[in-house]
Amino acid sequence: MKIALIGYGKMGHMIEQIALARGHEIVCKIDVDNQEDFDSPAFANADVAIEFTNPTAAYSNYLRAFKHNVKVVSGSTGWMKDHKADVEALTKDGKQTLFWASNFSIGVAIFSAVNRYLAKIMNQFPQYDVDMEETHHIHKLDAPSGTAITLAEEIVENVDRKSTWKKGTTRWDDGHVDGSDDHNADELLIRSVRHDEVPGIHSIRYDSDADEITITHNAHSRKGFALGAVLAAEFTQNHTGLLTTSDLFKF
Repeated sequence: MKIALIGYGKMGHMIEQIALARGHEIVCKIDVDNQEDFDSPAFANADVAIEFTNPTAAYSNYLRAFKHNVKVVSGSTGWMKDHKADVEALTKDGKQTLFWASNFSIGVAIFSAVNRYLAKIMNQFPQYDVDMEETHHIHKLDAPSGTAITLAEEIVENVDRKSTWKKGTTRWDDGHVDGSDDHNADELLIRSVRHDEVPGIHSIRYDSDADEITITHNAHSRKGFALGAVLAAEFTQNHTGLLTTSDLFKF
């Protein structure tokens, strides 16, 4: 498979290593200093482009790829609030193809399945309140993380006493705290921590007067994200439309 990389930072380099090891070819690498290569023959020749950039650039990167009918796999978060409807329209009936996930880790896909199942069980026990904490490296721009939002939406869908999620405080290594943990009873609070170079930790807690149940996913490195992105690209090569991890992993 011919792969183009959009974003050639730490994730881009790791994706490149795994893709090459799995027998794929990297035909184009686009970063901030060579944006003109979106219009190159090499990019147009790609079967799939894998995009890991930032919330402000992601949507325009999709449009530039779609211009050449190149399928996109993207792990960029933060763009859905403003552009979700546009992307759904662009990918309707397979006109263009985007495989998007807030997290490509196989472990997170399993964790997400456990989260949904646990939420269905806990819906029967209203004495337990539920909240979440996510921890990432200090360079992460958005809070809460896209993965935390996805997990929270799964809980809201399955726990009747929660109608939405609420952004709580963000704590930083230098001691300062942004935001507030004030929330209504029907809001699922998500607290964030920005610490050192942590790849990603997500903990979901059900707490009652009697006891507490907590499930946690702790990423040791970005390698799991990179492998999942390449697996998604392999899947996307032969599928169309708006895709996500529930299409790739059937749990």
